[in-house]
Amino acid sequence: MKKIALVAALAATAAAPAFAQSVTLWGRLNTSIESQKIGSADRKSVVQNNGSRLGLKGTEDLGGGLKAGFNLEHGLNSDTGAATEGTNFWNRQASVELSGSFGTVRLGTWFPDSYFSSVDRTSNHNHDTGTSSDALFSSFGFGARTNKIGYFSPTIGGFNFIGSLRAGEGSGPRGYDLSVNYEVAGLHVAGTYAENDKFGASAKRKAYGLEADYGFGPFLVTGYYQREEVNGFRARDIGRVSAMYTVGQSEFHVNVGGTKAGSDAEFRTGGAKQYTLGYNYNLSKRTKVYGFYTKTDYNGTGVADFSSLAAGIRHNF
Repeated sequence: MKKIALVAALAATAAAPAFAQSVTLWGRLNTSIESQKIGSADRKSVVQNNGSRLGLKGTEDLGGGLKAGFNLEHGLNSDTGAATEGTNFWNRQASVELSGSFGTVRLGTWFPDSYFSSVDRTSNHNHDTGTSSDALFSSFGFGARTNKIGYFSPTIGGFNFIGSLRAGEGSGPRGYDLSVNYEVAGLHVAGTYAENDKFGASAKRKAYGLEADYGFGPFLVTGYYQREEVNGFRARDIGRVSAMYTVGQSEFHVNVGGTKAGSDAEFRTGGAKQYTLGYNYNLSKRTKVYGFYTKTDYNGTGVADFSSLAAGIRHNF
């Protein structure tokens, strides 16, 4: 009887679902050497970090179409090795999620997806990092990375919806960000809205955005418009357009943006403009070398003008 019971127990164990889990170590090192000029100061040479990071991510198949996942992301300065944001090691993203036919529910901290639906898609030369990133866009309405719950809908007929909510723990700001995306045949269109009360209801911050990008043949053209409003201050309008032409392993980029607003302290970059010319050469799917020239003119708003001539290497792993 004992032998029969043992065989039955082993058979039951073998019949139990064996959930598969995969964990990936990944990262990006992106470093450039630049000749930078800030305001009236002399031009200087700088070894510049451009959004380098290290991460762990994984998924577990729970069966029945249900999956669990996590993402841990550390931002680092590739020129010094120091953390880029605060003292927390996982300073960029730390989240856990469940996904299935209903979509995905995520808990933790991560950069708002409405940003990725708009600004990041337009500043595509160097993935909106480093000195050639969008200097005029303000992420205040998006709430940055802080303790949230988020929902990512499944894509139906080319449409999907993403939303996240911050409860405002302790004295932290409450807020949320929303984005609706539509993608078909090389065309992507997004509408976004974000809000927070970082400085209380009397200075509630809001941001409305529209984005579109279209790829055809060797060309990709993109653009976004955003309107920012802060209670008690003048509103600000921001716009940016970019284009990329690809031939072989080469990419040619042009990126132009501007903002129109008064000189209110809340919008210290009011009236500014920025342009970037860039060239990428893709040595492989993971490695590229690049060069760019970028300039931001703040039109006498009290912020120092900036320009940089750069050459760099980016490697993903």
